[in-house]
Amino acid sequence: KYACTMPQLAIVEGRIRPLLRLDPHAGRTGRYAIRSVYFDDRQDTCYRENEDGTDPREKFRIRIYNGSADQITLELKQKMRGMTRKLSCPLTREQCALALEGRALEDGKELPPVLRKFILQQKIRGLRAKVIVEYERVPRVFPLGNVRITLDENIVSSSQTERFLEGDFARRPIMPPGRHVLEVKYDEFLPDPIRQVLQLETLQRTSFSKYYLCRKYGF
Repeated sequence: KYACTMPQLAIVEGRIRPLLRLDPHAGRTGRYAIRSVYFDDRQDTCYRENEDGTDPREKFRIRIYNGSADQITLELKQKMRGMTRKLSCPLTREQCALALEGRALEDGKELPPVLRKFILQQKIRGLRAKVIVEYERVPRVFPLGNVRITLDENIVSSSQTERFLEGDFARRPIMPPGRHVLEVKYDEFLPDPIRQVLQLETLQRTSFSKYYLCRKYGF
């Protein structure tokens, strides 16, 4: 991950455009809006593990795209030895509403493993919705190495988690004006042509957690 200025993002986007195609999910505009609500326990374990750099660690979030509740996804994001893995499953609007209210969802053997783990953590650790993270993403992909480069702009937070699905919540920017986030993701290797075009003297890799910063600077 890299914290970038808009001019730096423009340079990177100009360099990668000939090499990486837009993700088909980006649609005509070439971008989409992401809104996530993150969960943590009574002791704010996920927040503190982010702060301490604990490895391994994991956290749950619910995500929708372009402000639409037509497709709601529960995700478990795991980090181990610097590598990130995401497991996910769909949620109904009713299940999402119950989770936002802090009420335990009904368990059952037919449920996806990710959802069953979430329900178990609700009961054992008291998982509750803590913060909303919202931003716009320009995603580009490359098949070799399963490379994915995303440009995330206008990152905002809100503690009004009960309004997650409706979207009528107060928003607070968490980055200094003109600062955004570049992420480079790949499976086993990053092809040399892509590595070369990403070389900017002023571009420095950094540890960056949207969840952590949105909790830290939320309201």
